[in-house]
Amino acid sequence: MKIAVEFEECLKDSPRFRATIEEVEGDVCELESKLDKLVKLCIGMIDAGKAYNTANKQFVNGIRELAQQSTKDEVIESSLTKFAESLTEMINYHTILFDQAQRSIKTQLQTFVKEDLRKFKESKKHFDKVSEEKEAALARNAQAPRNKQHEVEEATNILTATRKCFRHIVLDYVLQINVLQSKRRSEILKSMLTFMYAHLTFFHQGYDLFSELQPLMKQLGGQLDQLVVDAAKDKRDMEQKHSTIQQKDFSNDDTKLEYNVDAEKGIAMEGYLFKRASNAFKTWNRRWFSIQNNQLVYQKKFKDNPTVVVEDLRLCTVKHCEDVERRFCFEVVSPTKSCMMQADSEKLRQAWIKAVQNSIATAFRERGDEEEKLDRRASTSTGSLDSGGEPKEKPLKGESALQKVLTIPGNSCCCDCGQPDPRWASINLGITLCIQCSGIHRSLGVHFSKVRSLTLDTWEPELLKLMCGLGNQVVNGIFEARREELVARKPQPGDPRQDIEAFIKAKYVERRFVRRPSDEELRTKVVSLSKQEKRLSSSNDHLPPRPPPPTPKLRPASNASGKSVRSADSGIQNSADGSREMLADTPSTISPADTDPPEAPPMAMPAVLPPASPCREPVFYEPKDCSAGLQLYWAAGARSLPDMAEALAHGAPVNWVNAEDQKRTPLIMAVQGGSLVTCEFLLQNAANVNQQDAQGRAPLHHATILGHTGQVCLFLKRGANQNAADMEEKTPLSMAVEAANADIVTLLRLAKMNEEMREAEGYSPAGDETYQDIFQDFTQMASNDPELLNRYEQYNTPRPGP
Repeated sequence: MKIAVEFEECLKDSPRFRATIEEVEGDVCELESKLDKLVKLCIGMIDAGKAYNTANKQFVNGIRELAQQSTKDEVIESSLTKFAESLTEMINYHTILFDQAQRSIKTQLQTFVKEDLRKFKESKKHFDKVSEEKEAALARNAQAPRNKQHEVEEATNILTATRKCFRHIVLDYVLQINVLQSKRRSEILKSMLTFMYAHLTFFHQGYDLFSELQPLMKQLGGQLDQLVVDAAKDKRDMEQKHSTIQQKDFSNDDTKLEYNVDAEKGIAMEGYLFKRASNAFKTWNRRWFSIQNNQLVYQKKFKDNPTVVVEDLRLCTVKHCEDVERRFCFEVVSPTKSCMMQADSEKLRQAWIKAVQNSIATAFRERGDEEEKLDRRASTSTGSLDSGGEPKEKPLKGESALQKVLTIPGNSCCCDCGQPDPRWASINLGITLCIQCSGIHRSLGVHFSKVRSLTLDTWEPELLKLMCGLGNQVVNGIFEARREELVARKPQPGDPRQDIEAFIKAKYVERRFVRRPSDEELRTKVVSLSKQEKRLSSSNDHLPPRPPPPTPKLRPASNASGKSVRSADSGIQNSADGSREMLADTPSTISPADTDPPEAPPMAMPAVLPPASPCREPVFYEPKDCSAGLQLYWAAGARSLPDMAEALAHGAPVNWVNAEDQKRTPLIMAVQGGSLVTCEFLLQNAANVNQQDAQGRAPLHHATILGHTGQVCLFLKRGANQNAADMEEKTPLSMAVEAANADIVTLLRLAKMNEEMREAEGYSPAGDETYQDIFQDFTQMASNDPELLNRYEQYNTPRPGP
């Protein structure tokens, strides 16, 4: 190894040593400048590469979109898809190359400059300082007078100490110089060699990739010649056909050009007709009419939904119209309305009239068979809780749930790593996840995240609405509020699992990126939520009454002994459903007309029942000490899922107790707010469904008092204790009977009966099938058609205070 500065030479401190030191220092200064420049150029190259990759990705996305648009041409679609995949791989290789450049050039050389060159500069400062002190000591020793012995001794001692210190420091300085000169070679060559090997790997990967693609490219090149020949031949054939049709005389056969018959698609007739409007001006408009599925419909544009003129051709007739000024008119008449139309010629009018008449005859034959089948099916059915005879909506599964959830802002990519097209979700957080992040969430435990598949699992409507009420954009706004401020890098697709896992734990377990509000901000938030809750409460108390629909009949069930059982309360007039404004404060009467009499004698009920027990309206007070728990409390009443999620992220206990408001919990407040989704959110986040307030009332009591049928159904499914009694020894069932709320009485008694039958020997743990069906019916109505559960005519009776 060649030594830049000899150690023996430094002890002499000769002019040659000083010249060498000066030369080395200038060289190191220039080296630092060159390295800084190289690092900056590397950063610029990496930034330009990232911009290139971004533009390249957009270009590849354009190729993919063109391939998707060309689905009818298999050759174009498959070729462009393959090309896009190859270019995507090249983009990935470019990304790896730039990452390697950042690690080898930028990071490694920056470390060399910051550490090794910094040590050199510090040694130089010490050397320069001790050199000055040595020169001063030499000068003082030389100036000491001969006749002053004490000054001579002092100067001599100082010089001796200074020389000793100089020797130590100059040796350290020379050592640092020699080490730096030796290390600069290895550091520079190591970083550059690593960078060159990265290039070598990049070009090898690109060569291998396109070597695999080359056979396809050669095949397409061979096909292109034939495609050009085929295109020229098709052009000649189409020009010849165009010329033949152009020369044909259609003067006596215009009818066939004006309408079309497509029996395969069920279209008996279609074409343009003028239609007379039903307005006062009786204007005529040209529309595209068709006879299909035994209906007469028309549309203005192809993409418009068809407007039905006659829903059932069996109920109509068609006739000529000669009493109007226009020619070629005919009229289709039904029991409720008539439609005047005009054809372009007499032949067209006759064709349309004949087509309508034939369709009427066909409709009679087809509908007769169909109605006979429906009658047989209806005679054997036992009825359903669904109103209007429409088929009930089943819990969503697969692509239906996926499509609904992915339409929420931010949900099209994984919430934590940005992977597109996620297929998993955390139901208590309300976010979508890729498969890798979902596995990490599962490892956190269900007290942090509950993972469910968007395509494989069944989604209840209230859970689906919960997912749609939050979403990745809202949740990231809470759990990543301070991420950029803390300069924390968010994982990207393809990052190592340990990096993604560390980020997810920091995000949800440690909540490191959550922004903690100040006391004033928290107070403002709580006041705002309380006012929002008050506005909702006041506006809901004055909704107009809705007429009660007919009470549905329950299907017969089987108990453990095989005997048929029915709800003893199915004849009671049903009460309001789960919205806050639907509290019934007026008497109702028994209406047993819709059900058969029960096997067991029903409990005695008066002809006119007293109103339901009132539930106190929450009174807001200016809080003395605001907390996240108080925010969760008022957010639950205001039905604000984002504010509830924010409160939980700030550490609010989900079972927080408001000591100044009858020891009520956020779940009880959610019942007061009347929202099924806020209750589901709290329950998914481990809220205690049986926690009681100061009056001994659990959420099930409050939902029963308010007549929130959907919430009662939800709490029973979540394991609520229906036998719990409050301070007045009232159970939810006794409260529902007192309020004459037939739906809730039915649910509570069915749940109790099902619990008793489950305990019976040999009964299925899953419970009675009818019980499951009825609960599913109520769940669907509470989430999708809550107005169907509003069986009371409501009056604006003010609710008493606390």
